[in-house]
Amino acid sequence: MGCFQSKIPHQLPPPPPPPPQTNSDLDGNGEQQAVPAFNEFSLAELRAASNGFSTDLIVSESGEKAPNVVYRGKLKNNRVVAIKRFSRQSWPDPHQFVNEAAMVGNLRHKRLVNLIGCCAEGDERLLVAEYMPNDTLSKHLFHWEKQPLPWEMRLRVAYHIAQALEHCNAQGLKIYHDLNAYRVLFDEEGDPRLSSFGLMKNSRDGKSYSTNLAYTPPEFLRTGRVIPESVVYSYGTVLLDLLSGKHIPPSHALDLIREKNLLLLMDSSLEGQYANEDARELVELASKCLQYEARDRPDTKFLHSAVAPLQKQE
Repeated sequence: MGCFQSKIPHQLPPPPPPPPQTNSDLDGNGEQQAVPAFNEFSLAELRAASNGFSTDLIVSESGEKAPNVVYRGKLKNNRVVAIKRFSRQSWPDPHQFVNEAAMVGNLRHKRLVNLIGCCAEGDERLLVAEYMPNDTLSKHLFHWEKQPLPWEMRLRVAYHIAQALEHCNAQGLKIYHDLNAYRVLFDEEGDPRLSSFGLMKNSRDGKSYSTNLAYTPPEFLRTGRVIPESVVYSYGTVLLDLLSGKHIPPSHALDLIREKNLLLLMDSSLEGQYANEDARELVELASKCLQYEARDRPDTKFLHSAVAPLQKQE
């Protein structure tokens, strides 16, 4: 699939492994036991936790990419959380909001940013999740300050997100809305996790995808509907982000792949870090994910099995 110059002799050492998790935190299925049970919070509790929804505590971008604001908050028990604030128009029915939040909130996994609560009081619709202190994949890929994200970490992102999607699928939550680099966050140990917010749909706002139309699954553009295969397409766009280190429209990337111009696709800052065959495998997987017809894309189990051999450490 094109001609990479061999990089192996100059390969950089992988980053150190994260500190080991204790058995009390994780069971045999990788589910977190330390995360509190899902809970309904009062508006007063969340207002106090966020200092009255102070603008100083906003940790998300507002506007087109993140129309619903996320705050950093601290509960009375000193647990630091992320509080996502929707408009009432997104969820006019409070019972529907609470029911769907509870369904997502019952899901637990070490690769997810787990949902731990919600609030539907008056005009307010809020979700409460674990707080991730080390920014988003978007920040580390596109707006890095000291050094670009290493190849080993990019592989880890691909692997962890595939694990999260496979777990969601196995638990019956097969629809994930708008998977992109903003939905991947890094925890206190520097490990990537998938935001559980993407498992919640907005019932009335019509914005299942807030990213550029060039990155939106074709079936959503045709029908306005999200199907289980849509997240696989979006996973392919995240792979392109990881490979290129920039936003590259899938149509352009597929042209480069067909023309075997793979060096033009790869992030030049990664030179010396990756094995040619590993890069080819990831490019091939992205190509499979970005198939126009949903039925031609792999399922989440295939994603997991495809990236697992590339992962050098858990």
